Amino acid sequence: MTFSNRQQLVGSFGMVTSTHWLATASGMSILERGGNAFDAAVAVGFVLQVVEPHLNGLGGEVPIIAYDAREGQPLVVCGQGPAPAAASIAGMRDLGLEIVPGSGLLPACVPGAFGAWMALLARWGTRTVADVLEHAIGYAESGYPMLASTATTIGTVSELFAKHWPSSAAVYLRGGGAPAPGASFSNPELANTYRRLVEAAEAAGSDRDSGIEAARRAFYEGFVAAAVESFVTGTEALDSSGVPHRGLLTAHDMAGWRATIEEPLTYQYRDRTVCKTGPWGQGPVFAQQLALLSGFDLDETEPDDPDFVHTVVECAKLAFADREAYYGDPEFVTVPLETLLSKDYNDARRRQIDAETASTELRPGHVDGHTPYVAGAPDHSRGNGYQAHGTGEPTVATSGRVAGDTCHLDVVDRWGNMVTATPSGGWLQSSPVVPGLGFGTTTRGQMFWLDERSPNALAGGKRPRTTLTPTLVLKDGAPELAFGTPGGDAQDQWTLLPFLHYIHHGLDLQESIEAPSFHSTHFPSSFYPRDAHPAQLHIEDRFSSQTLRGLDERGHDLVQEGPWSLGRCTGVGISADGFLTGAATQRGQQGYAAGR
Repeated sequence: MTFSNRQQLVGSFGMVTSTHWLATASGMSILERGGNAFDAAVAVGFVLQVVEPHLNGLGGEVPIIAYDAREGQPLVVCGQGPAPAAASIAGMRDLGLEIVPGSGLLPACVPGAFGAWMALLARWGTRTVADVLEHAIGYAESGYPMLASTATTIGTVSELFAKHWPSSAAVYLRGGGAPAPGASFSNPELANTYRRLVEAAEAAGSDRDSGIEAARRAFYEGFVAAAVESFVTGTEALDSSGVPHRGLLTAHDMAGWRATIEEPLTYQYRDRTVCKTGPWGQGPVFAQQLALLSGFDLDETEPDDPDFVHTVVECAKLAFADREAYYGDPEFVTVPLETLLSKDYNDARRRQIDAETASTELRPGHVDGHTPYVAGAPDHSRGNGYQAHGTGEPTVATSGRVAGDTCHLDVVDRWGNMVTATPSGGWLQSSPVVPGLGFGTTTRGQMFWLDERSPNALAGGKRPRTTLTPTLVLKDGAPELAFGTPGGDAQDQWTLLPFLHYIHHGLDLQESIEAPSFHSTHFPSSFYPRDAHPAQLHIEDRFSSQTLRGLDERGHDLVQEGPWSLGRCTGVGISADGFLTGAATQRGQQGYAAGR
């Protein structure tokens, strides 16, 4: 069974994959000039901010999983900034809000991407700030070809920009309207911001580490933080609530934050160790799905088998129900991950799956000492569905939505270093541009619930539970795979499938990524306005009519999507014989792998 028209790349020098070809090429340029995988990843991350501004930005966030061959262990760099200190449920309710807006200035959290990239560069990289920002500055200053999807997004919000967000209109509507697809587009303000960060680094002297720290301080304690506070707290901007609001993010909030380097959550699946972020992200839900699936014989299935699809979807429903009931910033809530990943717990949960019928209930499990609570689901005991409020990532203010608004990158080098990251936030369509900086703030605060009983309830200084979720896999303690995708709540569903195809169906990385895809929207969305659709299953129409019919007969509410529409996975690997591999899906027609 063949699923891909692209060849998996194989080489021995280095592999770079990302959701945009210019970013991928920029990363390879760093490798060719002697940089390592971490240097290349940082350069890729900054170029993605320029060429995919509707998918991420300098004001956004990024989780990173890195494996340093010298240290011999994977580590997570947390680039998810917290809510402002002044943020509170009571304050939001005083504004007449029942949920945090999905756009504007009010949902702004500390922008974590820049700090995370600097942390990665400082600990594991070899290049300077100027080196890793060279390509991003070049594209922001001299221009790059505008993606059709970016142009469409700008067109969707052009009226909002023209009437309510003049700083965004100044950057994105310079010709009086949205840029044409393929037109050369530049962002001089953003280029100048990058240059000022480089200048701060170079002013610190020739020591690389001092330069990185100086750039970080210029962002979080210097001119960037000052401009962000002045605009966010001093401007009323229309948001998705239909009312203008000021934001709460201050320079003090930014100065008090630093990216952290943490141990990953790990789960042993057969002879592989899967590495994910902690429960401040949705990463553990990937492991929970594997814990449930470990009790099924997936080796006897095929990617197009209705039994395979049904089993994976029903396990996802249970795992994501637990995500809603238990996950949150572990510095604020106790998340019982040991139990949630334990054999006894998952043996019991697995018995809730009916092999012939799709569940319509939201069913979080019960953990001793914890009371499961899902915000937006008023009665968990009833079997007739539930109510909640969210759709895609993120909401486009006032009209329309753009789904899957995130980027991804993976890099592996000839020394065996590996890195995977999922940058997002700071979307051009979700928050107005900060004047003079060329980028907007993140709106990740929309993921909080205004419900004190939720583990993901809003609180000052707390990280919102993000959906961003790269994956790194070890075999016998050595790195084997790194992969990920854009896609909000679907990320740990779209990436689970390639992993299962690779392990159980014998497909290579490229074929695994390209196999037909699906995802459930059964549980509450992480995004404004927090919708949920019990038993709904989005599925590519490349699945056979027999499979679709079989799923329909089991009660799945099928939403047939285009043949190449779900997910934008990329990945790299190290094969058993030591070759480096790279793969990127043809979905979206802009993600590419490069290597030699």
